[in-house]
Amino acid sequence: MTVPEHPIDTPPRAPSPVHGFGTLAVHAGSPHDPVTGAVIESISLSTTFAQTGLGKPVGQYEYSRSSNPNRDNFEKAVAALEHANYALAFSSGSATTANILQSLAQGSHVISVSDVYGGTHRYFTKVALTHDVKVTFTPSMVADIEGLIRPNTKLIWIESPSNPTLSLVDIREVATVAHQHGIMVVVDNTFMSPYVQNPLDHGADIVVHSVTKYINGHSDVVMGAAAFNSPELFERLSFLQNAIGAIPSAFDCWLAHRGLKTLHLRAREATKNATGVAEALEASSHVRSVNYPGLASHPQREIAKKQHRDGMGGGMLSFRIQGGHDAAERFCQATKIFTLAESLGGVESLVEVPSAMTHGGIPREQREAAGVYDDLVRISCGVEDEADLVNDVLQALEKAVLGSKVKNGFAANGNGA
Repeated sequence: MTVPEHPIDTPPRAPSPVHGFGTLAVHAGSPHDPVTGAVIESISLSTTFAQTGLGKPVGQYEYSRSSNPNRDNFEKAVAALEHANYALAFSSGSATTANILQSLAQGSHVISVSDVYGGTHRYFTKVALTHDVKVTFTPSMVADIEGLIRPNTKLIWIESPSNPTLSLVDIREVATVAHQHGIMVVVDNTFMSPYVQNPLDHGADIVVHSVTKYINGHSDVVMGAAAFNSPELFERLSFLQNAIGAIPSAFDCWLAHRGLKTLHLRAREATKNATGVAEALEASSHVRSVNYPGLASHPQREIAKKQHRDGMGGGMLSFRIQGGHDAAERFCQATKIFTLAESLGGVESLVEVPSAMTHGGIPREQREAAGVYDDLVRISCGVEDEADLVNDVLQALEKAVLGSKVKNGFAANGNGA
């Protein structure tokens, strides 16, 4: 095959913000190759790029830690979906957190919701302290924020929904107060994904993701990302991205970008499945309570209606099971479709017990103060058939709760139903 002497005249493929989410997901950051016309971008594995003279690279790239074609494409796509001017990709969600916290001056103060991912809690309490950044946790951000702000408060960290109790925070209310004091607001949007929620539209300054979860969606990439609108933030965080070097590989960026193209389809199906599972759990006498923002019974349902696309609940939920920690463990082992594993947001459904897994590093007293009890089970619904997932949950409940009664002798000796 001969290559044309002149590049093929292909029009720009990046759609404008007026396009719908699905169109943006498929086309943003996905230009056709100007030489071959390839619809899907190639994977650029080169770590370095030729220069025609000293400090004169052939194109815009010099060294892959600083920038790479695949990373650039992926960052453009994330920015488009989060309604942002800029996005930066990192080697993990934790690396994203670290870069943002590293941007704060020594002696800064941070306010965070209590109910955060265990890795975030670990960074806040163990690592941030090494450069004298102190974090105050609160279970009720909106009510407490005014009283918690100090002269050196520089950042407010929100998870909405929170991990793993699915509590919601009114982002606009927090941002309004924070901005009156010149404080930056960061929202971890991992649980919702850009399809369900866009925190920047509600006043947040930075939105972060564990790309590992919904954005990639196939449990084969560890990555993180941050999106924002401020040129000053871009200058500061892109400098740290390069200086610290916690960047994803070109191949991981290519995979995550491929996964992002079907995010809207996966998020809709995961929400449908989670809604069905949550309703079945809520109707079961084996369940103490259900945490799912798509249910009318959720205490912050009105916030979900305001902040989430069409009031969607997303694919994540948690519930407290009758029978304590032992029953929670039996439930996870009794499921046939749900896999007992950490993480979330993939095409496959997962189940775990946060107190012993994702949040096991948080002291019990702190965990329970945030609602993370030993009998709490967290579920990530994938894109399997809803009926199969509901049936799997119901049969596992029977084995976990009623099975414990048989084991303890209540049914075996005729003394119980």
